[in-house]
Amino acid sequence: MASVINHRGPDDEGIYVKNNVGLAHKRLSILDLSPAGHQPMNNEDGSIWIVFNGEIYNFLDLREELQKKGHTFRSRTDTETIIHLYEEKGVECVHDLRGMFAFAIWDENKKRLFCARDRAGKKPFVYAHTEDGLVFASEIKSLLRDPALKRNLDYSAIHHYLTYQYVPSPLSIFKDIKKLPPAHVLIYEGGDLTIKRYWSLSYQKKLHLSSVGEYGEQFRDLFQEAVKIRLRSDVPLGAFLSGGIDSSLVVAVMSRLMNQPVKTFSIGFEEEGYDEVAFARIIAEKYETDHHEFTVKPDAVSILPQLVWHYNEPFADSSAIPTYYVSKMTRDFVTVALNGDGGDESFAGYERYVADKLADYYRRVPPFIREGIIRRVVDTLPHSTNRRNFFRRLKRFVKGISEPPERRYVRWICFFDNEMKGDLYTPSFKDLNRELDSVDLTVKWYERADAEQFLDRTLFVDVMSYLPEDLLVKVDIASMAHSLEARSPFLDHKVMEFAALLPPNLKLRGMETKFLLKDTLSDIVPQEILQRKKMGFGVPLDVWFRNDLKEMAYDVLLDQKSIERGYFRKEYVLQMLDDHVSKRYDHSYRIWALLFLELWHRMFIDGTVSPPIHDY
Repeated sequence: MASVINHRGPDDEGIYVKNNVGLAHKRLSILDLSPAGHQPMNNEDGSIWIVFNGEIYNFLDLREELQKKGHTFRSRTDTETIIHLYEEKGVECVHDLRGMFAFAIWDENKKRLFCARDRAGKKPFVYAHTEDGLVFASEIKSLLRDPALKRNLDYSAIHHYLTYQYVPSPLSIFKDIKKLPPAHVLIYEGGDLTIKRYWSLSYQKKLHLSSVGEYGEQFRDLFQEAVKIRLRSDVPLGAFLSGGIDSSLVVAVMSRLMNQPVKTFSIGFEEEGYDEVAFARIIAEKYETDHHEFTVKPDAVSILPQLVWHYNEPFADSSAIPTYYVSKMTRDFVTVALNGDGGDESFAGYERYVADKLADYYRRVPPFIREGIIRRVVDTLPHSTNRRNFFRRLKRFVKGISEPPERRYVRWICFFDNEMKGDLYTPSFKDLNRELDSVDLTVKWYERADAEQFLDRTLFVDVMSYLPEDLLVKVDIASMAHSLEARSPFLDHKVMEFAALLPPNLKLRGMETKFLLKDTLSDIVPQEILQRKKMGFGVPLDVWFRNDLKEMAYDVLLDQKSIERGYFRKEYVLQMLDDHVSKRYDHSYRIWALLFLELWHRMFIDGTVSPPIHDY
């Protein structure tokens, strides 16, 4: 189980086995590089053992408090801090931890296994509760080493994956394997399994200050602290730099705090409209960073098996490609990299938040004009393959406008909507999922939000679903595939709690996203960065599937083996491919999702596609 995730920790390994308990750890050495940091780690009398993945950024403050209470430390690690904090507070210790973490503590005296995952969901934790007990790991591929664990597929997971591009927690692609959701603890004691949430964002209470400037000053102080504590490292560190607001801010603050140039890393594309390196260079030049760039080319034949192996289950966010490459390049220079993840979900950075606001205005138009005239005119507009084309966005906007806002939001972000699934599925696969509507997963998150305004409710939904299930999985897997630790100041829970306290109009004012950040950062982030349109970490899949990857897509998706799985109608898949190649419609992201799903089957179920050999 440990050897198969050697990439997550190649510096050291350890195994503890006693009676019916076994713990194993692969270490990526960041703090205290000496043998004192070896895991599994135990307390003084050997009654408590821990395996821990992540970083506790406030461990020095916790350590000082614990020493005053008589606890003795043998290392300079944050791992040992968790052990003594557990001795002091038991399962409540998780509330004191500020950082990213997934850990398991075996308490020999209580015969209790106590596991926890960080608030935002930076670090993964998967498990299976079987008749023989409990087995857990950082990645699914470790669990599959247990010969008692069956590889029975959860077909509802495939159904949801086609909507969201990921398998939502607590589900996994396998029936018997579950994911521990973010901000949850797991306790296994006396054969009983208990899982409960220990933290959640609240948007109900609001911070009331006299001016935008006061809000900005509070944010700057809080964010600078979040960056500062993430600079603690006994190994070299740097930063991902995309040229967007969030990563630019991280680099700007790092440059002010560090006494040497920040090492920055950017990814570009040959295709026009996808390359952001020019914006990254603006920040790199302003702060005189030690800057590195890499151009991504459509070499999916070699990269796809790597991605399929590392992501463990179907995962269709194509920006995993540049994230994988930038992590690989970054690891040649540093072991830790800061990034801008989480800024959009806390401070309203996506254009779809603007679309929601526009939808409120649009719905005031009389229905006979909205549905009878405008809808008909928009339906006649030609479909553009340019993802930023105004008419393409307008068609998508109008198509979902008649639905309730919660369901409309899913339509705007989904890969395959319900109508498309109906055309794609074979009758037998349609029967398997007939009672399941993937949209309901998002609607339930809306119902749990305590916010009054729809913007805050939507931010809550994204923080609870899209952020941990997609973005953080993407970065964790891609970075750890190269033994690189990724740290995210925007995901400091104090920063996230502050953002939740902000009035919505400080996040989205009029049609301007991230209003507070733009107003506050004008002196440290250039206007070219602050005022540019959000681009996202886009990948030119549309171009690739008409050229370099065209043959691969046809060969794999129309292969007899793919069709015989019984999921999808060959006629519809062929029509999608033909429509895309002829530029009648842009199906690139849907094709990518189907391609990843099929290659995953061939590797994890059929065994006909071999995993990367270097991971054994």
